[in-house]
Amino acid sequence: MSQDLIYMSLALEEAKKCVATPTAFCVGAVIVLPRGAEGNRKDKDIILSTGYSRELPGNTHAEQCAIEKLIDDELPPLNSAVIYTTMEPCGERLSGNVPCVDRIIRSGIFRTVKVGVIEPDTFIKDNAGKQKLEAAGIRYVHVNGLERECLEAATRGH
Repeated sequence: MSQDLIYMSLALEEAKKCVATPTAFCVGAVIVLPRGAEGNRKDKDIILSTGYSRELPGNTHAEQCAIEKLIDDELPPLNSAVIYTTMEPCGERLSGNVPCVDRIIRSGIFRTVKVGVIEPDTFIKDNAGKQKLEAAGIRYVHVNGLERECLEAATRGH
């Protein structure tokens, strides 16, 4: 199994911790500092943080939770981390909260976002997250192999 599938599987396990609701997706996220990245002196990847939808109080998303939990600790160097998320990060929030794409960009720590499945247009039509990330110089990669599992986890309770 590739490293990408291993980390996406871990993000999927996070998604399964979500309390299902018909009005939101169940998403999981894992933040990784890859081996060889600035700030990683170990001979292996380091998992820095994890998160899942509604893990923290309020209407929180998986990426938001993982980033907020990370900020409580020491931040990795700029443009060094990778975030794996079972569904592409939101580019817009119906609640008015800061979209996850904006949080990822503003943090300055991410060089790559790896997604398990594209966001269905159930709540937001035409998610512009990918375009925003790429415009900010952050790589956007679709990890093939767990799409069905990611979508099933996301839509649990719908």
